[in-house]
Amino acid sequence: MKIVCVDDERLIVDLTVALCRELPEVSDARGFTRPNEALECIKAERPDVALLDIDMPAMNGLILARHIKESSPDTAILFLTGYAEYAVEAFRLHASGYLMKPVSKEHLAEEIDYVLKSKKPQISHISVRTFGEFGVFVDGKAVAFSRNKAKELLAYLVDRQGVAVTRVAAFSVLWEDEEYSRAKQKELDVIIRSLKSTLAENGIEEIFEMKSGSLRVCPEKFECDLYRFLKGDVNAINSYRGEYMNAYTWAVLTESYLTRRGERL
Repeated sequence: MKIVCVDDERLIVDLTVALCRELPEVSDARGFTRPNEALECIKAERPDVALLDIDMPAMNGLILARHIKESSPDTAILFLTGYAEYAVEAFRLHASGYLMKPVSKEHLAEEIDYVLKSKKPQISHISVRTFGEFGVFVDGKAVAFSRNKAKELLAYLVDRQGVAVTRVAAFSVLWEDEEYSRAKQKELDVIIRSLKSTLAENGIEEIFEMKSGSLRVCPEKFECDLYRFLKGDVNAINSYRGEYMNAYTWAVLTESYLTRRGERL
């Protein structure tokens, strides 16, 4: 694990770096008293953790953290400060931790351990990606859909977060401006059968449920970035880049909601 420490007081920087180097998980720790120099290093090195003092004259730690999130989003932020009133703003930036001065090795070790655990990839047999392009993965391998409409139907059900959708509602999403005729009912039947067949072929038919003509996904059966975002998961929030199921026009409403919510967090 690589760590960059930033504090405008040289003595504190040296002490913090020394404490970091005593931790077995840390392979490299570097210290800076100038935020701009630290930011350049972080952009180039992409460290695992940035340990930032909040109260610095040239560029305070909160502003520096925003720049870090833009240039190195996978770098976890740990704040180090003597002012407890900064805590609320710190966590609005999705900080991974918050340490009060003077920092102790024990508390530093606890925060580093937390960061390590939170950065471990979520292991799930079935995972669904909604940020950017929609995709379904089984043990890391992408599921191939034989029909684009079947994939879009599943995407819409994922967007509905387990709420049952009628066949008419599903039709209106897949064929926006067309009338729900008998011919289209049969076409929808083909799409549903195709979806069920694809899921069965990949051994994940349990994520889809059809009862009394209504369709839904079972959110508890798979991992999804959208669902983790809505639950306040820091890694999911930081991974959102303003793009949600790009291929589908109906996804714009959810995309706007996620963007507004992300700006408020």
